[in-house]
Amino acid sequence: MSEGATVATVATGDIARLAGVGRAAVSNWRRRFPDFPAPVGGSSASPLFDLAEVEDWLSRHDKPFHLTLVDRVWQSLRGAADLQLGDRVGYLGGFLVLLERDPAGWKSLADQPDAIVVQRLAETARKVVPEFAHLITDPPDHDAVTIVRLAAEAAAQEGAVAVFDVVCQRYLEVNSRRHTVMPAAFASLMVALVASEAETILDPACGIGTLLLAATGSPARRFRGQEANRTAARIAAARLLLHAGDARVAVSDALRSDAYAGELFDAVVCVPPFADRSWGYDEMAGDACWEYGVPPRGEPELAWAQHCLRHVRPGGRIALLVPGAVASRRSGRRIRSNLLRAGALRAVICLPATGPAGAVAPDLWLMQRPDGARRPDAVLMVDACAEPAGAVQAWAAFRAGSELPAGSRAVPIIDLLDDDVDLSPARHLAAADTPPSAFPPVLTALSNAVDALVPTLPELTGVPSPDVPVMTTVGELVRTGAVTIRQAPMKMGTAEDGPASVLTARDVRLGRPASGTAVPLPGAVTLRAGDVVTPLAPQANAVHVVTEGGPLLGPRLYLLRVDPEQLDPYFLAGFLRATRPGSGARGSSLAGRLDIRRARLPRLPLSEQRRIGAAFRRLMAFETRLREATALGEELVERGFVGLSDGTLRPTVAD
Repeated sequence: MSEGATVATVATGDIARLAGVGRAAVSNWRRRFPDFPAPVGGSSASPLFDLAEVEDWLSRHDKPFHLTLVDRVWQSLRGAADLQLGDRVGYLGGFLVLLERDPAGWKSLADQPDAIVVQRLAETARKVVPEFAHLITDPPDHDAVTIVRLAAEAAAQEGAVAVFDVVCQRYLEVNSRRHTVMPAAFASLMVALVASEAETILDPACGIGTLLLAATGSPARRFRGQEANRTAARIAAARLLLHAGDARVAVSDALRSDAYAGELFDAVVCVPPFADRSWGYDEMAGDACWEYGVPPRGEPELAWAQHCLRHVRPGGRIALLVPGAVASRRSGRRIRSNLLRAGALRAVICLPATGPAGAVAPDLWLMQRPDGARRPDAVLMVDACAEPAGAVQAWAAFRAGSELPAGSRAVPIIDLLDDDVDLSPARHLAAADTPPSAFPPVLTALSNAVDALVPTLPELTGVPSPDVPVMTTVGELVRTGAVTIRQAPMKMGTAEDGPASVLTARDVRLGRPASGTAVPLPGAVTLRAGDVVTPLAPQANAVHVVTEGGPLLGPRLYLLRVDPEQLDPYFLAGFLRATRPGSGARGSSLAGRLDIRRARLPRLPLSEQRRIGAAFRRLMAFETRLREATALGEELVERGFVGLSDGTLRPTVAD
């Protein structure tokens, strides 16, 4: 650990969370009050403030500020430089394990001066927590001793596990770019599919231990991980040792330096580094370990697949999360073919997109080490993009040989062994989802949708010489209190429990209900009926009026909350839509860049607003039904082409 005193600091989001306000309120304090503390670190975009100075300022201005002991532990850690923060978090985790195992030993050591504690703490930790010894490479400094004393006090109130869980959550919130955290739903799914009966489990690329931690609620009793990054390994080891008894995390690259060579486990779960071209191809291309073929340089995931297979007992199962492209790249078709022929690949499950802005659409591969029994003749394909948990039901039905639920299909292996060996679930489920009997119902649905279209339109008539109304702007309405503008935090929470539904920018563009999920964090905005929502993107010509409150406002969206005694929400939404870029409105003030406050609308009595708003509302309903009819028409055309080409449909009359 580095030496030198550090100051307990808070970021803007920390102040908002601890004071029970939004980030905007903190920014407003900084602008309005000259005596607000100056930043002591961070950057202009993400400043850090001295915790003691912030507490003093809030007290002088009679603003509530609730700071628990656990919060003080985190803020004391937060005072470290970013490159040291992860190591301090991991070191603190090791201390909390020590505190759990030998509270009396710490009590006797805690009475000593800091200088003595600095000398003895690392040595004591190595003796009491030998599983953590290889991760302690440097002695604590005086700042670390101050933090562990505070942590011991917090643990006496909340428990060591609760303290470290909160610290890890805070750490991940401020280091989301440094550590890719698996969505909780994915982790639970992977464990449920392969580790429900396992007693020993391995994750050879464990990161901070999220997958193995999800398995601590299973029957597994022995947990092993491997991670190339020492900082992540420290955190993972501490999390596992606090939640599970028998756990160890090795520090090295599993492909180049296998810490568990020759060991077999009941189950392996793994999320390898995606698209990592430096995985060791040059050193390992001639290695005899590649049972199913030498992975091409651009196919690291197939190297990890074979590494995982080497570490399960015969019949043991593997859950491997890979990019969807791995199922169809031509460079990997030979290895995919060999996995199929050996009966090692049992299922491919497509999952919803994850990562920044939903950038990665992954597949979950379920594999099983051949055990000499009869080789399987089919592979399960599942579309779990809408509901990941549904894959558990499909997998159970597949193994039992019973009827598969909708969205899944058992594909004969012989049908997959063509020139492409394409294992993409979408390709193999599309044909199964298009039975010839579906054509007439889709035709009926389209006919009904078309019949309902025209009556949805409002009755509008032309006005030869319209009066020119007095105009106002959204900015003026904000100043008068008729409108309040809100925005959600740029990042949504990814904690492991209690997800809430989120209205995303894509939902607004497609005119559909909230489809995202997240955990509410400080600054989250809960939608109310009557809220008007529109994307920040200037080119996105979409406006949505919330009809049922409850979901959270997603990132990259404006929320305009109206005072219903002054302004009709559909009236506002209609004029916003008319002045968005791409609407075709002449003289739009938003043509260059989107400034929602410059959007113009007429000053009209509330009764007239409601009359025009009702027409806007019917136009929005017409647009939604038109979109649905278009989708039905496209589906009907596709089913018709497929049915006529494969012989499952025939014309009823000759043309």
